[in-house]
Amino acid sequence: MEKNKDRTEIASDVSGNRDGIGVEIFRNNELLIEIFRDDTKLTRTVTLWKQDIPVELIEESIQDFKQNIPWDFIKY
Repeated sequence: MEKNKDRTEIASDVSGNRDGIGVEIFRNNELLIEIFRDDTKLTRTVTLWKQDIPVELIEESIQDFKQNIPWDFIKY
């Protein structure tokens, strides 16, 4: 049985309804989780793109976010 291939990408998004940076977590090239820091709304959100995501992967993803994305919001 082949092991799952996970990868994390750091991505910024500046669009009409958000402006910030986050991490996207892929398993076998399928986007599962996005954790995003929005500097205009002063929020940090988690979006789950699939049901039944293992809690361990969610916990690891949050740690990746904390390690790779500055916690403080950018002041405009």
